[in-house]
Amino acid sequence: MIRTIAILYLSSAAASLLAQSPADAKANNAPRAPIITDTEFDAAIPSLDDVPLESIEAWQADQENREADGSVAQAVAELDNDVVELLLDPPATDRLMDDSLPLIENFDAEPPPEPTLDAERDAGAVRYILRLDGLDAMRTTDVAQDADGIAVEAAAWNDVRSRFYDLSSLKDNGGRADSRAEIGQRARADRQLLLDILNGQGFFDADVQVKIEAPVTEGGAVNVVLTVLPGRRYHLGPIAFVAPAVQPSDLISGNFAPKTGDAIVADVILAAEANISVALPQNGYPFANVGQRDILLDSSAGTGEYTLPIDPGVRSYFGQLRTEGAATFDAGHIAILRRFKTGDLYDSRKVDDLRAALIATGLLSTVSVEAVPSEGVAPDGTSYADLRVRQEAAPPRSLAASAGYGTGQGFRAEGSWTHRNLFPPEGALRLATLLGTQEQAASVVFDRGNAGRRDRNIEISLSALHSNYDAFEAYTGRLAVTMALVSTPIWQKKFTWSIGAEILGTSEDAFELARGVRDRQIYYVAALPGQIGFDRSNDLLDPVMGYRVNLRISPEASLGTGKQFYARAILDGSYYFPVKDNIVVAARARVGTISGSSRDNLAPSRRLYGGGGGSVRGFGYQRLGPLDPNNDPIGGRSVNEFALEGRYRFGNFGVVGFVDAGQAYESSIPKFDDWRVGAGIGGRFYTNFGPIRLDLATPLNRRPGDSRFSVYVSIGQAF
Repeated sequence: MIRTIAILYLSSAAASLLAQSPADAKANNAPRAPIITDTEFDAAIPSLDDVPLESIEAWQADQENREADGSVAQAVAELDNDVVELLLDPPATDRLMDDSLPLIENFDAEPPPEPTLDAERDAGAVRYILRLDGLDAMRTTDVAQDADGIAVEAAAWNDVRSRFYDLSSLKDNGGRADSRAEIGQRARADRQLLLDILNGQGFFDADVQVKIEAPVTEGGAVNVVLTVLPGRRYHLGPIAFVAPAVQPSDLISGNFAPKTGDAIVADVILAAEANISVALPQNGYPFANVGQRDILLDSSAGTGEYTLPIDPGVRSYFGQLRTEGAATFDAGHIAILRRFKTGDLYDSRKVDDLRAALIATGLLSTVSVEAVPSEGVAPDGTSYADLRVRQEAAPPRSLAASAGYGTGQGFRAEGSWTHRNLFPPEGALRLATLLGTQEQAASVVFDRGNAGRRDRNIEISLSALHSNYDAFEAYTGRLAVTMALVSTPIWQKKFTWSIGAEILGTSEDAFELARGVRDRQIYYVAALPGQIGFDRSNDLLDPVMGYRVNLRISPEASLGTGKQFYARAILDGSYYFPVKDNIVVAARARVGTISGSSRDNLAPSRRLYGGGGGSVRGFGYQRLGPLDPNNDPIGGRSVNEFALEGRYRFGNFGVVGFVDAGQAYESSIPKFDDWRVGAGIGGRFYTNFGPIRLDLATPLNRRPGDSRFSVYVSIGQAF
C-alpha cells in the first residue's frame, strides 16, 4: 500500500494538491553523497581559454546554411507529459525590411487611423474552436463508468464543465487570437485551470491533454482540443479534529457536514470549515481560530484521512461595554439597544444584532463592535469577553420629501426637516409640511427613539390641518402624545402596540340631514387611541407570505352638539400566499364601527368612510356610503371592505391585478350588503425602500357622480 501525505489548498475557482511520499520525504531529510565529485565536474567543463571565439562571419555563414537547408517545418514541445503540436508557418518575408528608411522630410507624421474590427481580422487574427472531450458521456445523474471502468459521478462533471466555461481564457476571447502562439498560451492556462477544477472535485490523479489541430481548409479555424483523463475520485476516510474539549462536546463535529465516504469536494469542505468558524462564536467561543487542514491520501484505496486543527479559545460570557471614538452614545444607552445581559453566554449573532441596532438609529456614520478579553472571571470559572464599540457620529440633520396622487385626494407633496439628535440620546425634532390640492398641514414633532427600551418610541406632536373634501371642510388643531413598540426592518416583531392621548379642536362644515342644510360647527374632541398588532408575514415592507392582524380602539369624548361619549374600533387583516416564486396572491379585509353616538352628533372628520387608494379603488376618496342631496358623501358609523390582488414580479418590475369591494353604513353594525366593487390593474417598481405603486381602477357598479376611472400613485403596496 502506498500512502501519500498531502495538504489541500482550496480556492473559489479550484483546489490544488501537493503530494510527497513518506519514503521520499524521509530520504530528503537524510544526508546524500554527491552524484559526482567536484574534481570530476571541473574536468568535464571545456576550457574557454584554449579555443578562440567564433567569428561573426562564420556564425552568419552557419545561419545561412541552416536557412537553405529548410528542414525545420514543425516543432514539438512536451509540456508535463502532454504533447502540444505547434504549427509553425515558414518564415514570412517582408520587402519593406530590405528598403532603406525614407527621408525625414518625406516622413508622414499623421497617426494611422484606428483599426476597425474587420481590419484587425484581415491583419492576421487567427480563429479557433474550443472542444472539451471526456465529459460528454456523463450528463445524467446516474453513476457512469469511463473506458477504464472507473466509476464517476455525472453531477461532478456537470459542475466541472460549467465552472470551466465560466473561467476559461479560450472561451472568454470569442474564438480569436492574434497568433497561434497566443492560442497555445491560452490552452496551457486552460489546462491548468481544468486540472485545478478537477482537483477541487476530488480527482487528484486527473490529467488533461492539449492538442492544437491545423485547420482542415486554408483560412479555417484551428481546433483546440482539451481531453480529460479523470482517473479515480478520492473520498474521505477517517475525519479527526485536533482541538481541546468544547461545550457541548459535539459542537465541532456536529457542524461539519461531510462524512466518511463522501467525495473530497473543495467547496463542501470549505463550507463545512466556515460553518465551524461561525458556530463556535455563536456558542460561547468569541476567539476561536480554525487552522489549516491536512489530508493523508491513500492512492491505492482512493481515500483521504482528514485532520483539522482548531483553537477554540476560552469559553466566555458577555462582559462589560466599552466605547471608543467620538461617542454619540454612552455605554448606558448602548446597553438599552442590546438583547443580552452581562453574564449571558457569548453569542456572535447578538453582537451582530447590536451593531445593526446602532446603525438603524441613523446617528452613526461608522460603527464596529468586537469582542476583547476581559480580566474578570465568572463564579463558575468561565471568562468574560467585553465588547468594544467604536463609533463615529453621522450628520444629524436631514431633509426628506415625498409626493403622490389619488383620485379624490388630488396631489400631495410632503417635506420635512429633522435634527435626529437635538436632545441626546436619540431625541429628534422634526418640522413637517403637507401641501395638497385638498389638504394643507404643518406640524412640529418631538420623537424619542429607544426610550428606556429598544424600539419603544415616544412622540409628542402639535399640528394644524386644513381639509377640503366633498364630505366636509375642516380647520383642525391637534396635540397628541403616543408611546409605541414598533417593528423595524432589522427586527420585525410578532406583537406591536401603541397607546396615546390626543385633544383637538376643529371647525367643520358638513351637511345635516335633519335640517337639510350645510352648516359649520366647532367640535372639541378628547381621545385615548390605542392599537395592537400581530404580524406573521415574512417582510415588513413587501410581504409575500404570512398574515397580519391589527386592532385599533379609540374611546372618545366630544363637545359641540352636546356632550358625547363613544368608541371607535377598526379591525384589519391581510393574508399573503406565494403561488410561485414570482407570483403572490394577497387578500385584505376590514371592519369598522362607532358605538355610543348618532352619526349627526359626530364631527364629520371622525366618521367612517370608504373609497380611495387605501380602501376601495375605483371609487373616489370617501365616496362610499350615504350621500346628501348633492351626491356628496356624509359618512357613517360602520364600514366593511375586502380586497384581492394577484401580484406578478419580474426583476425590479411588477404587474398587479386587483378587485376591491366595500361599503359604509349609517348604522353602527356593518350590514355587509349593497357592496360597491372596483377592479383594475397596476404597475410596481421595486426599490430598496419599498415598491412604487401606480394603480388604475374603474368602478363596476358606479353611481351618479362617480368617476369612470381612478388613478393612484404612492409608495408601498396597497396593503
